[in-house]
Amino acid sequence: MASDTPNHSGGVPLLIRRVVTGHDHDGASLVALASAPPRSDAFQHIPGMISRLVWATEGTPALPFAGNDPTPAVTSVVPPAGGSRFLVVTFPPDSVFAAPGFDPAAAVAENLRISPGLAERFEPDGMHATPTLDYGIVLDGEIWLELDDGRAELLRQHDVVVQHGARHAWRNKSGQPATLAFILIGAGQ
Repeated sequence: MASDTPNHSGGVPLLIRRVVTGHDHDGASLVALASAPPRSDAFQHIPGMISRLVWATEGTPALPFAGNDPTPAVTSVVPPAGGSRFLVVTFPPDSVFAAPGFDPAAAVAENLRISPGLAERFEPDGMHATPTLDYGIVLDGEIWLELDDGRAELLRQHDVVVQHGARHAWRNKSGQPATLAFILIGAGQ
């Protein structure tokens, strides 16, 4: 499904188009999959929050691609050592969390369902750390990367962050959604 689909949340497309390459029986390259990622979720209890699990590996990937979509079987958004996860996440403005009627308990329960393995790592204030090396790319909007002791860095469209397992939180202090692409690589301890 194309990214201009009317299925959206707050003006942000829910579904993105994922194109996965492979090879035919003669070894010629081809498009093996072209669809929206099956794990695309618009949060009901965090309006404007959208999580899309684009791809996953559990260890060193094997070539050629076998043709099976690994994302439906993922049980943890945090990959094992040597594994990877590719996510595209839209963050609503922080004002959503202070809105009348916001239900923190329902939001936590929903996050646990949509982001297993990751949501359990969140502290009440949103800070968290994962045993991963993460590459983050701001696709649209702007967002603050908050670190320990009040340290923070404003990231704007096309900025990138290389996150080395540090405790952090994402803060969208603007009035618009921010969409980021993340590649998480499970690290050794």
